[in-house]
Amino acid sequence: MTQLLIGLAAGVSTFIGGALALRFKERINLILGFSAGAVIGVALFDLLTEALVLGQQYYALSTITLITAIGFLVYMFLDRLMLLGSRHEGGHSGHMGAGSLTVHSFLDGLGIGFAFQVSAALGGIVAVAVLVHDFSDGINTVNLSLAGDGKAKVARLWLIADALAPILGIIATFFFRLPEHILVVILALFAGFFLYIGASELLPDSHHRYPRLWTSFMTILGAALIWAAIHFAG
Repeated sequence: MTQLLIGLAAGVSTFIGGALALRFKERINLILGFSAGAVIGVALFDLLTEALVLGQQYYALSTITLITAIGFLVYMFLDRLMLLGSRHEGGHSGHMGAGSLTVHSFLDGLGIGFAFQVSAALGGIVAVAVLVHDFSDGINTVNLSLAGDGKAKVARLWLIADALAPILGIIATFFFRLPEHILVVILALFAGFFLYIGASELLPDSHHRYPRLWTSFMTILGAALIWAAIHFAG
């Protein structure tokens, strides 16, 4: 029940981000900056750390960090592959971009479910990261759909699909449980995914929208709050 509520909250976060993008397109820079810091903080302070602690009995430390690097590079490749189909205006490109973000949100739900299989504390921290960056996912889903199709009605439909995706991802993890050595690999991969999302998507986007010191301050604040939450929870 807790995980389903988190999935619902992730969906609401996505929907709110998209709704604000439709209404207040140019006033979300500071929130994106905070989201970037929070997601990077989760990758460095929690996911990678947890993978190293749990995985030391199964893998060399260099193997775990290699898996994280692979996660970063794989996400980068898939992200740029999707961009190839989203460069030119047209409905198809809008559907491809928004669809890729919807798949990404489903994977977020899987990440939450797998993290709860390790511990409730880890699940909660991963959930926080997903909540803050699902807000920007909603924004980006709407922006990509509008850029391709130009119709608010179509953008709203994609936004609804994106909001439902993390709940479906969490539900999928109810039907199987992974052994610990596989969970270590998944945690390390998601550390790489989150590093890419924070450093290569949210961070540049927030600075591009509002290139001021306040944006950087919000990024540092986001990372610091995640560190504090993990530090005092432990």
